[in-house]
Amino acid sequence: MSTLVIRRVTALDLAVEDWVWPFAQTRRAEIDAHFALKLREKPAMWNGRVLLGRNPVFTGERLSASYFETDFASFLAWRDWGFPDKSVFNGFGMGALRSSDGAFVLGVMGEHTSNAGRIYFASGTPDLDDIRDGAVDMSGSVERELEEETGLAPADYRTEADWHCLFTGPALAMIRLLHVDLTGEALRARIVGNLALQSSPELSGIHLVRSAGDLTDAMPRFVTAFIEAQLSPQP
Repeated sequence: MSTLVIRRVTALDLAVEDWVWPFAQTRRAEIDAHFALKLREKPAMWNGRVLLGRNPVFTGERLSASYFETDFASFLAWRDWGFPDKSVFNGFGMGALRSSDGAFVLGVMGEHTSNAGRIYFASGTPDLDDIRDGAVDMSGSVERELEEETGLAPADYRTEADWHCLFTGPALAMIRLLHVDLTGEALRARIVGNLALQSSPELSGIHLVRSAGDLTDAMPRFVTAFIEAQLSPQP
């Protein structure tokens, strides 16, 4: 597998700006037709507003970037069509749950979602609810996504200060380690119990990773690269 550079930062400066995405304007009719097709396949999909990023810059222990608002249909078309506009990226936070016995705890996306079958840490493309004082509150985004997907609240885990940033071009994953004082099996059982209480859970199952042998092709490269680095002996 190719090696992804992991940059560790302690500060995120993610200002939200007023900017009109040319891709979303010039290909509007195609985008709307594409979303209509996807909606027939997965009627639960919602064309809400999301935030995408531009101009990422790493300076010392800080990541700076600008974010703009667009509709989910435009984001979905951009993703499905192979990211034709290389000037923007999907920049999102991820909460990497790790149990007391060292297992990483990931979710399997449900069939009704746009990423059905994929295996991730809790995450989501930021939306308007994640804006605080004119910037993307990535910590709040991770907390919100984790609670929505797994039922775990901030009191259930200990958050490390650093962000592990992996930039692939189309995606910029900002991953934070979250430590839980439960074994992997106990944590999985708790989350599965929480999922059973949800009317339409985003996740269809929970996947534990204790070694490289537990990694699968259903995980995006930035997830496997992060886990591989964490499992490697630290200098």
